[in-house]
Amino acid sequence: MTLSLTEKAAEKLTKFLQDSNKGIRISVVDGGCSGYQYSLNIANAPKADDLLLEKDKLQIFIDPISAPLLDGVVVDYIEGLTESGLKFINPNATETCSCGKSFQAGGCTPTGVPCS
Repeated sequence: MTLSLTEKAAEKLTKFLQDSNKGIRISVVDGGCSGYQYSLNIANAPKADDLLLEKDKLQIFIDPISAPLLDGVVVDYIEGLTESGLKFINPNATETCSCGKSFQAGGCTPTGVPCS
């Protein structure tokens, strides 16, 4: 399983954690208007069945259910006038929502919920 962070994303996440010895849990959950959405949380330690990745001294925890949907993902950080934050570039996504926050992945996507 591979997941990559751009230099800018790694820098922002590392700065956010400020040497707290905590990691980032990245997962995919049901939700959004396309069916799946990304979830990012601060975590003290991995769960027993998590995959553990280390990128630029940043620990990333991924649950085994999310791993196939995150395989090959590149996490970037964008800054603009109307939007700033992490952006997920997912080769597994067959469709994405117009807002870019949710995606479908082949025939395994749950039913989406309309944007409100």
